[in-house]
Amino acid sequence: MALFTNQATLSYGNTVTNSNVAVGEILEVLSATKTAINATYGQNDTITYIISIINSGSSAFNNLTITDNLGSYEFGSGTLTPLDYTEGTLRYYVNGVLQASPTVTVTANALVINGINVPAGGNAILVYEVTTNAYAPLEADGEITNTAIVGGMGITPISVSETVTTGARPNLTITKSISPVPVAEGETVTYTFLIQNTGNTPLVATDDAVITDLFDPILTNLQVSFNGTPWSDGTEYNYNQATGFFETVPSNITVPAATYTQDPVSGIISITPGTSTLTITGTI
Repeated sequence: MALFTNQATLSYGNTVTNSNVAVGEILEVLSATKTAINATYGQNDTITYIISIINSGSSAFNNLTITDNLGSYEFGSGTLTPLDYTEGTLRYYVNGVLQASPTVTVTANALVINGINVPAGGNAILVYEVTTNAYAPLEADGEITNTAIVGGMGITPISVSETVTTGARPNLTITKSISPVPVAEGETVTYTFLIQNTGNTPLVATDDAVITDLFDPILTNLQVSFNGTPWSDGTEYNYNQATGFFETVPSNITVPAATYTQDPVSGIISITPGTSTLTITGTI
């Protein structure tokens, strides 16, 4: 509820007198909330937002506008926007019934939705998706605060915000290479497994990561190392020379977290993955 004041002035001859200050109150019957389905986010991640508008009054509110800042934040002398609206994902419901899509405009720093109607004693709900981009903070304590403003029809603008945080987790990829190519029968071949972590949290021993492989052709005279340190069969890995099946023992694969650098001019966040290397050499 909002208070307002008013005072009158009476002038006669050379005399001016003021009235008392009258205090009024506007009963705000329109309310709104904003909720993110996802509490956390990562690199190039999808976040679903829900904006709910409730009208507890006896008159409808029509042609409202919602302006969403897509998480924009100040950086240097400018503004960066870490979220991109995913075109075509907006769904608009009135009293639970799906409506035709309203007008959507995407500017440099905002998503603008026009033509929202909220019936008397009813509600309107908007659901839409955004994706994180190169301006989204990714470090362990990173967050995005997304604010939307509901306005129009002479109402007091309603501001609603939702904050999501970076997920504290590893994000791993693995690539495998072979050398030399080609290799003759009876010669030695080396398989190199490069594990990269673009997440803000290291992969640690208690994560119990395991690498398995089935070598075909079967390798003999196996030599295995992890980040340059020799490993032993039965301790850090198990190898079945009859079938060619290789498996690391849980708790031996670890990978450091990535590091993130934000360019001081462009604001783009670059990622340097944490890496670990498993090397397996054997005879074909």
